[in-house]
Amino acid sequence: MSSKLIAPSILAADFANLERDIHMVNESEADWFHIDIMDGVFVPNISFGMPVLKAITKHAKKTIDVHLMIVDPDRYIKTFADLGSNILTVHFEACTHLHRTLQAIKAEGMKAGVALNPHTNINVLEDTINDIDLVCLMSVNPGFGGQSFIEHTYNKIEQLKALIQRKGAHTLIEIDGGVTDKNATALAKTGADVLVAGSFVFKSPNQMDTIKNLRSIANS
Repeated sequence: MSSKLIAPSILAADFANLERDIHMVNESEADWFHIDIMDGVFVPNISFGMPVLKAITKHAKKTIDVHLMIVDPDRYIKTFADLGSNILTVHFEACTHLHRTLQAIKAEGMKAGVALNPHTNINVLEDTINDIDLVCLMSVNPGFGGQSFIEHTYNKIEQLKALIQRKGAHTLIEIDGGVTDKNATALAKTGADVLVAGSFVFKSPNQMDTIKNLRSIANS
């Protein structure tokens, strides 16, 4: 069984000390950088845009996992590839032609991810799962960090795992929102492959220890 991956969410980092926090993630046992791009339209918040992502990728030494919470993501696929994104995740709810969007992401040399809001049923991915490298299940309502985990997520992981196995796909399951040391074991055992942790990591007194601990709990 492949090891579970930890992806600290940079949205929860200290923006006044962003370079310091990026170096911390580089030196830690984290696997990926998870970067949320929000437009204030698809979600009720605005995060950072291209210049900040460019600054992050200049210093980051690990996989850049970009999560677009924006309308009409197709406009920016090439831009995010040029900025150094390794994985580009779009929201199912924001894509009119999901298959075409996935192909466009892969054509730019990135892995293609699809995020589902808490209310969106797994079965919407029935026809595209073999084209998807990663499904990001939102375990909070997207837009703000620090929210409580939605318990129904466990059922969705089981349903998604069943779909992946039934279709013979190799899709990773990523959980985004409210991940802590209290639910990491259950999430990993249910079938999650990647755990995104924001506030839990960056608000802890020893961030590197928190990441190490989370990784070891998820892989125990």
